[in-house]
Amino acid sequence: MKRLRVRHTTTYRYKRPVSFGEHRLMFRPRDSHDLRLTATRLRISPKADVRWLHDVFSNSIAIATPQEPSDTLTFESTIDIEHYGSDSATFPIAPHARTYPFSYPAEESPDLQRLTERHYPDPEHKIDAWAKRFLEDRGGPVDTNLLLGEITRAIARDFGYERRYAIGTRLPVETLDLGTGSCRDLALLMMEALRALGLATRFVSGYLYDPARDPARRNEGQSELSGSGATHAWVQVYLPGAGWVEYDPTNGLVGGGNLIRVGVARDPYQAVPLKGSFTGYPDDYVDMDVAVEVTSEPEEPVSGK
Repeated sequence: MKRLRVRHTTTYRYKRPVSFGEHRLMFRPRDSHDLRLTATRLRISPKADVRWLHDVFSNSIAIATPQEPSDTLTFESTIDIEHYGSDSATFPIAPHARTYPFSYPAEESPDLQRLTERHYPDPEHKIDAWAKRFLEDRGGPVDTNLLLGEITRAIARDFGYERRYAIGTRLPVETLDLGTGSCRDLALLMMEALRALGLATRFVSGYLYDPARDPARRNEGQSELSGSGATHAWVQVYLPGAGWVEYDPTNGLVGGGNLIRVGVARDPYQAVPLKGSFTGYPDDYVDMDVAVEVTSEPEEPVSGK
């Protein structure tokens, strides 16, 4: 078990004071058997009215409406968690699903159907061809754990990582052609590749704990992980007997030992960490800064709601 603290600050800047509409925040993890939320604090400047809701996937969402015009808008979230995620690359998969291909049980298929369907155009079947090359020359069924691990590591090895804050996610075909992408681009590429193989996948938004960036552990000589220091995105795959299993194609990691899950969704646009609106001139917007720090063993709990 790890005790971790996440500090997430997003700041928007404008040329002159503007008025703000609703902002939708997906910052708060859900308590589960592998992640226990022990303390939270949310600060917004200028002061905002905040209400909470659960979205269609039961993610915890805050709707914040700043009450005063300003040339700066800041959201600062601090959470303390106990993290029980596993670093194991193998899972207790049901016997019939230990090799690919396999079928989902009849009682689960209706709920998984939309998550196994392709969502993005692939007119030249490039994603299909890329996914199916992992099945070539096997001479029979493929070990499911081995297959998923190979695809995860292949994306980390063969694709470049770029940090970008542009709105939206690239089309999977575009990511495949460019050979590079942000964590959300690489996650969506993996999702579409696995859906081409008939596997149920979900997009995950959250945070990445990187021991190499943790002041308490920097002397251990570890390399930094791609995607740390900002919000992160990865993939869950549904495996009978094991349930939803975490795969991080940006870093080639299997298992959720360093992943702090905040939101899950069918598609990336449903799991944007922060989005909102302002009223002003189109050129009033200047820039946005995002800073995320995940550290271990917080000394004192945060206070506030």
